[in-house]
Amino acid sequence: MRHSLLLLPLLLMAGAAQAETWNLASPDGQIAVTVDKADNGLPKYSVSYRGKPVIAPSELGLRTDLAGFGAKGFDAPAVTTRTVNDTYHIVAGKAASAPDYYNEQTLTFHETGGSRDLTLIFRAYDSGVAFRYVLPAQNAAYGLYGETTEFAFAADYDCWGLNLGKFHNAHEGEFDPVKASLIRDHSLFDSPLVCKTGDGQAAFALAESDIDHYPATYYSRAGDNKLGVAIHLPPRTDADDIKPYVARFAGDAEVKTPWRVIMVGDSPRALVESTLIATLGAPSQITDTSWIKPGKSAWDWWNGFRAPVANPGINTETYKAYVDFAKEMGLDYILIDEGWYTGSSTRPKPGADVTRPIAAVDMPAIIKYAKERNVRVMVWLQWQQLDWQLDDALAAYEKWGLAGIKVDFMDRSDQDITDYYHRILPKAAEHHLLVDLHGAYAPSGLLRTYPNYITQEGVPGAEYNKWTTRITATHNVTLPFTRMILGPIDYTPGGFGNRTPQTFEIHVDHPLTQTTRGQAIAMYVVYDSPLVMVADAPQAYKKPDGTWEDGVDFIQAVPTTWDETRVLQGDIGQYIVTARRKGDTWYVGAMTNEQARTVELPLSFLDAGRYEATSWQDGETPTTLSHTTQAVGAGDRLTLRLAGSGGGSAIIRPEKSLKRKK
Repeated sequence: MRHSLLLLPLLLMAGAAQAETWNLASPDGQIAVTVDKADNGLPKYSVSYRGKPVIAPSELGLRTDLAGFGAKGFDAPAVTTRTVNDTYHIVAGKAASAPDYYNEQTLTFHETGGSRDLTLIFRAYDSGVAFRYVLPAQNAAYGLYGETTEFAFAADYDCWGLNLGKFHNAHEGEFDPVKASLIRDHSLFDSPLVCKTGDGQAAFALAESDIDHYPATYYSRAGDNKLGVAIHLPPRTDADDIKPYVARFAGDAEVKTPWRVIMVGDSPRALVESTLIATLGAPSQITDTSWIKPGKSAWDWWNGFRAPVANPGINTETYKAYVDFAKEMGLDYILIDEGWYTGSSTRPKPGADVTRPIAAVDMPAIIKYAKERNVRVMVWLQWQQLDWQLDDALAAYEKWGLAGIKVDFMDRSDQDITDYYHRILPKAAEHHLLVDLHGAYAPSGLLRTYPNYITQEGVPGAEYNKWTTRITATHNVTLPFTRMILGPIDYTPGGFGNRTPQTFEIHVDHPLTQTTRGQAIAMYVVYDSPLVMVADAPQAYKKPDGTWEDGVDFIQAVPTTWDETRVLQGDIGQYIVTARRKGDTWYVGAMTNEQARTVELPLSFLDAGRYEATSWQDGETPTTLSHTTQAVGAGDRLTLRLAGSGGGSAIIRPEKSLKRKK
């Protein structure tokens, strides 16, 4: 495709003939952004944290087929600044609210000798930097060939990234360690790319937010002999060698690129706590969110549709058994996965009807049975089969009384598929349906825009235990510091067939895990997901005598949405200890890699007063837990002993609330 680039003008911000520099700082003054004119006339930006460079001077620009735009350069920009100090409510997530506090600088460049403008908006938050390009409406349609946006690294950082290697994929894979200098031209890293600066524990992550009518981003090496990465965008599905557009615009409206985000923190733990990606998403488009209910769900697919019935499978009897299990365990939902509707397929085979259940599934009876037991029903759908009937199907699901939909196998992030997200999410909201997207690109702030988008996949979770040995404890404790910093992950925890790595075996329809029961339940605190699966078969949670297995009581007690989140200890791929507050009660989850460790937790995050701490820790075998209860206060420590590939959890309640319950 080289020939097409030579034929196109390069849209660049050239600045005035004299040197120009524009500076911006975060409200706390710790992060600084500098945009200045280089010797060749092209403006560059750089970012520093606590006075030390993080992003070295880096190129900015877009490549379009707008005839002659920028060929003669741009005049000195008009500059405006503002400060916004706001807070917004989070419908379901890691906190009850989040700050939207930033300093902003807008640079509007006017085409020299022409009539067209290009705007650059920079924002500096205490938790990072964001910038985007804005093109006003044009006289005609035009195409985008890509960006020249770079993130030049100030040093050879230690990074962690998911190198997908191709544009069409399910966005599922391990975030492996990689030196910045070993990132190659052919690499295609997904968001986020997480790096340590080498200055103490400071870390940053590259990501994006507020994608609208634009492709999602990958990162590749910035160029020959350059240390850092540049943005690469997937082509449109109708692109060809003559016009390999990554996006097409009608020209009748303003175009905003996604926010290019550099999350910054004093440690990787700060990135996990951050709400920056969601904050940069467009404000909620749903006025009444009272119907959006987070919760836990029983699920059929991971455990092979097993249930304690005579004929387990995709049928009415099985799903009524899942409803009974959900009611008994106190779960809010059941999820009916693939196979329930006529022509159901993981690929877009014609002839499907997503409004007609197969004969073995009496959907009205299942929904009625569930409603009588205060349980709601969600269903799985292949995205194209749904799209063919979208309006009729969503209206039907609302009429049936479904709570939501799990939409699967998009496996792309080009302009067409990001448009699909903006089509399905508001339509689902109109019909009061929750949405869980699978085969989905990395989160980019849409959970703020459409809070009914309650969780998503785009993560290699428990399903891979069914056919690989890839889901290791190291992988599990890498995810919170990488993929999860962007938004919720439908990892589908709850596997109770716990084994050591040495005794783990692959069983497709009766899957096991190569981590302990302690890690299995800790995931319900460590992993963000306002809708979370309880993935094993109903009988997996019961002992032969009919009593609950170890750890079920913790899963029953733990919430799925939070008022406050703190990451107390941990490091990428090593271990993590997370404390989350709901009301006046704290929930702690600790997970370790293959190395056993004892975690000593100062409880200074507690308010004054006395508390009762109940803990669940790894026992003598991978499927057993030990329990302790003790009185604690803010000056005390809590000890959690974690086996290799293990975990521990705790609930810390004020003594006064315990007395009220009695």
